Amino acid sequence: MKRLFWILLPLALPAYTYAQDADPSRFELERTESGFIRLDRETGAVSLCREAEGNLVCRMAADERAAYEKELDLLGDRVTALEKRLDAQPSQNALPGEAEIEQSLSIMERFMRRFMEIIEEFTTERDNAESAPQRT
Repeated sequence: MKRLFWILLPLALPAYTYAQDADPSRFELERTESGFIRLDRETGAVSLCREAEGNLVCRMAADERAAYEKELDLLGDRVTALEKRLDAQPSQNALPGEAEIEQSLSIMERFMRRFMEIIEEFTTERDNAESAPQRT
């Protein structure tokens, strides 16, 4: 559940934006009696804006807010479904079974036997080379 909280937290924060941070050609502002209406030319979204402490603060319109919250709910459902799928999968931290251990030991044993044979061959070749008379 904590994971879900941290995933949805950025999405659930109030949808306040500041006009000064946006591309000036993207938005169109129109003065109203109570502040401004901002049209996003890229998405078609309309925001209600007011001036507060020298900044223009904009909020989503009610219908956009409902669509935003619906999208949050859909994303929350998807996250829940993914978490259930993840919980249903076998743990990757599970210890290997007896058969897997035996198979691994068998492979290691074959490797070590072959490795020791190679060392023995080199040792035998070296001993033969040292015992052979030097002809110069």
